[in-house]
Amino acid sequence: MPKTTLVPIFDNLSHLENPFRHSFDLAPEVLVNSTLNSSVLQQNAVCAAQFLYTYRGSADTFASYRREIERFLQWCWFVEGLSLNDVRRHHIEAFIQFCQSPPKSWIGVKSVQRFTSKDGLRVVNPQWRPFVVKVTKRDRKHGADANPKDYELSQSALQAIFSVLSTFFNYLIQEEIVALNPVAQIRQKGKFLRKRQGIATIRRLSEAQWHEVLNAVSHILEEDPEKWERALFIISCLFGMYLRISELAESERWQPKMTDFHKDAHGSWWFTTVGKGNKERDISVSDDMLAALKRYRHFLGLTAYPMPGENTPLIPKTRGKGGIASTRQIRFIVQECFDLATERLKAQGETEEAAALEMATVHWLRHTGISEDVKLRPREHVRDDAGHGSSAITDRYIDVERQARHASAKSKKINPVESD
Repeated sequence: MPKTTLVPIFDNLSHLENPFRHSFDLAPEVLVNSTLNSSVLQQNAVCAAQFLYTYRGSADTFASYRREIERFLQWCWFVEGLSLNDVRRHHIEAFIQFCQSPPKSWIGVKSVQRFTSKDGLRVVNPQWRPFVVKVTKRDRKHGADANPKDYELSQSALQAIFSVLSTFFNYLIQEEIVALNPVAQIRQKGKFLRKRQGIATIRRLSEAQWHEVLNAVSHILEEDPEKWERALFIISCLFGMYLRISELAESERWQPKMTDFHKDAHGSWWFTTVGKGNKERDISVSDDMLAALKRYRHFLGLTAYPMPGENTPLIPKTRGKGGIASTRQIRFIVQECFDLATERLKAQGETEEAAALEMATVHWLRHTGISEDVKLRPREHVRDDAGHGSSAITDRYIDVERQARHASAKSKKINPVESD
């Protein structure tokens, strides 16, 4: 399959005009590399763009939906020569099989922008690919490179395909573009999706790892106070209030400020944020978290608590005005903290703890904070602070039964007749 067909369809939200009001034009490379009529391609693309635009309230949701819809249209247009009206149940099944083992030419080894700016215009990035294979942080540190041969579609990715495509076709039905939802017609999704018995293990830091992260930052504070005081406040927010990284960074829908910390009539402190699904929630602020806020504000030369009308960003830039708008920058800051702690653990001879910490991501801090709190707090309280849709999600963080199950199995014998 020629590489010229592997061109992106939908740009970032910041470069996507409202397709309900403005025309949506496909890149010329798309039009010349499909057997379908250009008007059919254009109609399909407009429908998809309008569907995606309805999710503009959440950058993360938009990005995940765009990824699945883009892959699907690429396959329809360039592999099967199908329009959206032509898709049936067996096509969806064939697409799933395709995603499980895509051609090597469809697989990239790093995430790149779909389009780049050149002379004031948005142009296709030739390095973009519909699928991406990645290596773990730990393997990358040890010199491993991503290889398309190692690509594997996870169960969560398969579930995302079914979910997004089903939602997409329901939308098309409502808009009277298609007559049926071919995804809903698949009666045996189990032949693609594995069911897991019990609760999946939550990835989080151990007490020793989290303790060492805090120690590592504390010991380096004086070398560059501006950098590391901010880092300490960031990891405190992620752990202490279970924040997602997107709830710390500024975006079109949310600009976190210091004044999002506020006290109610009873003297209790809360933090207001906007999370997944553009849902606003109040998070109860612990005494330790309040102390972390006062420490950072003192370092910035501010009053102990936010003042009415204050416009200070929650996570200010070290250069320039405003708050950090890049989730990637926040990830980098936290990763530096993890790296410091990893080296300290290695120096202490804690090789297993160090190796496990090398695998950690920023989101593990949220998981760690929730996991620690469900040991002490009512799960309904943790649920609401974390922004979970149900207590069932919060229950995944309770591993008491899992530990008890392991303890009861610890002394099992392979040969029961043998004495201790």
